[in-house]
Amino acid sequence: MLSFFVFIYVQESSKGPHAISTEQNHESKDSDLPTVPPVHHLPLLQTPHIYHISTSPPSTKACNVEVKDRPVIKVSHLNTYVIGSYMEHRFSEKQIKMIAIVLRHEQAAYSCVMCCDGGTVTSPAEFSIHSDHFNFDYGTASITCPINSTCSSPTHVAIKARASLGRVTSFQPIKNINIPTTFPYEFTICISVMYDYKSVLNLVQSMEMFRLLGAQRVVIYKTNCNSDTQKILDYYEKRGFVEIIPWTIKKHITVSHGWKRNESPGQLHYYGQIPALNDCVYRYMYQSRYLALHDMDELILPSKVKTWTELLPELENRYGSNVGFEFENNLFPFEAKAHMDHEQNKWKSVQGTNILKYIDRLPNPPNVFNNFKIIVNPRLVLKTTVHGLLHSMNGGYTVRVNNSIARMYHFKNFTYPPNAELIRDNRLWDYVSDLIPAVSKVLQACGLIEA
Repeated sequence: MLSFFVFIYVQESSKGPHAISTEQNHESKDSDLPTVPPVHHLPLLQTPHIYHISTSPPSTKACNVEVKDRPVIKVSHLNTYVIGSYMEHRFSEKQIKMIAIVLRHEQAAYSCVMCCDGGTVTSPAEFSIHSDHFNFDYGTASITCPINSTCSSPTHVAIKARASLGRVTSFQPIKNINIPTTFPYEFTICISVMYDYKSVLNLVQSMEMFRLLGAQRVVIYKTNCNSDTQKILDYYEKRGFVEIIPWTIKKHITVSHGWKRNESPGQLHYYGQIPALNDCVYRYMYQSRYLALHDMDELILPSKVKTWTELLPELENRYGSNVGFEFENNLFPFEAKAHMDHEQNKWKSVQGTNILKYIDRLPNPPNVFNNFKIIVNPRLVLKTTVHGLLHSMNGGYTVRVNNSIARMYHFKNFTYPPNAELIRDNRLWDYVSDLIPAVSKVLQACGLIEA
């Protein structure tokens, strides 16, 4: 009998933390759930059965109501989801701006409930639905809460249905309450949205190129990724280069996998990309001098200088400082001929595609909309969209940067017409002496290649 129990003990112990598939999917969690360390951070315990996960710390309260400091908070009795709440300083009267996702046909009426000095003040809210909803059921909305003399310094806010007599069940902290005298970051990149991500090599190449270009911060709205991707994100997050925003909207709304509703069914456009971008703009409004709004597989490369630090003064001298800057999209298809000049054998075991092998771009047809992306002073932005701005301060706008000064390099799987005459463009190779060792260093540090 003793031998039998020893056998059972050994079998159960072997099912501990080590017996987890390397293809585990890492999905962003709601922050009110117990926090579990990532699997690859767990200690290799000899007796895993005695490992205990600590419970979450007691929840913070404001005005005797629970505080939830995370995106995607559902408003009771309404099909409205608050993403972030921010102090708006740019008008003669201060207000709170909330980025939200709303069911468009519901046309709800809202009240703001603000926490001030331990008491609550309720007032009517105004809202507008952004026009770039692409006819999906849900769209991005800006909800505005006026600040009056009875509550001049609110710290937390909640939205409720105006007709509701019940109390709010949770508050969200108001960010951007104070305007710093200096910006912590010169350049921040907003990435939305990371969904089912597996291209580890591309992720590291992009991160190191962002760093070489002058970015000090990359913000990623993450739904899920595989375990190797999570290792890379943990590496950069630990070093303060990346901030991960848990993007859990799919738990509430069916997201589409494309931007055309008739081709990609769902309730909300493309994984909720647009509300995430708007939230990133407000989140970093006073943390970063400039924001770059583009995807992980896109690089905005200057033609004559090597960094954005050198590029932006040139653009402001040429186009003015009260505008955003559009960069022409140029496709570099992986289906084109691979150039092996900078092939790295030690990278071949890492999932993804080495972008250094693809230096042929498609010509952009004239009179066809170009999927440009922007770099902008976030304090000019009231509403942003995927390609440009919807609404700006003081009539601000974006200007197209001449492609002889800078252009966007977009590396992706893309089938192009067989008669297309590709254009050789090896500008990316000007960075290889710094890029290749930097990428290898990160892959080694994360245990994905040998030294």
